Amino acid sequence: MDLRTNYLGLELKNPIIPSASPLSEKISTAKALEDSGASAIVVYSLFEEQITHESGELDHYLSLGAESYSEATSYFPELEEYKTGPYEYLDHIANLKKSLEIPIIGSLNGVSKGGWVDYAKNIQDAGADALELNIYYVPTNPKVTSSQIEEMYIETVKAIASKVTIPIAVKLSPFFSSMANMAIRLEEAGAKGLVLFNRFYQPDFDLEKLEVVPNLQLSSNWEMRLPLRWLAILHGQVNLSLAATSGIQTHIDVIKTMMAGGNVAMLASELLKKGPKRISEILNDLQNWMVENEYSSIKQMQGSMSQKSVADPAAFERANYMKTLQSYSL
Repeated sequence: MDLRTNYLGLELKNPIIPSASPLSEKISTAKALEDSGASAIVVYSLFEEQITHESGELDHYLSLGAESYSEATSYFPELEEYKTGPYEYLDHIANLKKSLEIPIIGSLNGVSKGGWVDYAKNIQDAGADALELNIYYVPTNPKVTSSQIEEMYIETVKAIASKVTIPIAVKLSPFFSSMANMAIRLEEAGAKGLVLFNRFYQPDFDLEKLEVVPNLQLSSNWEMRLPLRWLAILHGQVNLSLAATSGIQTHIDVIKTMMAGGNVAMLASELLKKGPKRISEILNDLQNWMVENEYSSIKQMQGSMSQKSVADPAAFERANYMKTLQSYSL
């Protein structure tokens, strides 16, 4: 079976990539992922806050008026709570590059266009083959318009694209009024790929302490339906590499991702639960399925169920919404 695929201009041996997670924190675990068949690895994220904290800027703004809203500042970890600082992150990228043969994709997590974008160049210089820009932003100010938010994304991508020569993939949320238009604008800004989608981790309430607390739940299989739909819509409309993330657990999920129009399938929760060897199991099941269904390559199936390829393109639009509601009966 020919499992090769191309992502961000990188020729990969198969479409399975471990996404940014604690799995890449240790060289030994990253090596285990490679040995199990991972075609590339997205390194855990370097946060904008880590970089600005180290320069003293974040500490200043968080301390300003802290006595009046201390509960708000409690959400930001102390500097020592971060796994590594910016310089340690760059060293880790360099060490991963020396230890592994597969491509290394760095990850920057932030939102503003500031001095932190200089670290994109540093990540490139450390040896990363590509960069994933994870733009995580929850707009809460009612005076900030949607066009301002979109422009912030575009300007951030432009700023980073001007600093590096390695390809950039943008990991973004699904909450845009026109996702297809946003995809085109990001491409024009210099992005070479999209990762669909960023999971917004929702806080919870502690009723004993009367506090808002962080809450992390690993992804579930049904969550892949949203990225699957947008892969199918965007395929053929943009000249971008497309990656799906969230809810991918089996070889069937990888096949669906490819048929929708994806170049790669990214997973973390499944690997966190079952370990690096899960990749080899998925790859084995994938090849068996391809033999049984007479597929000779991954490229043969890519985009075969995208909106432009299916007999009923309306299945991805409003018609599907109506049909779904009418399909349920008591």
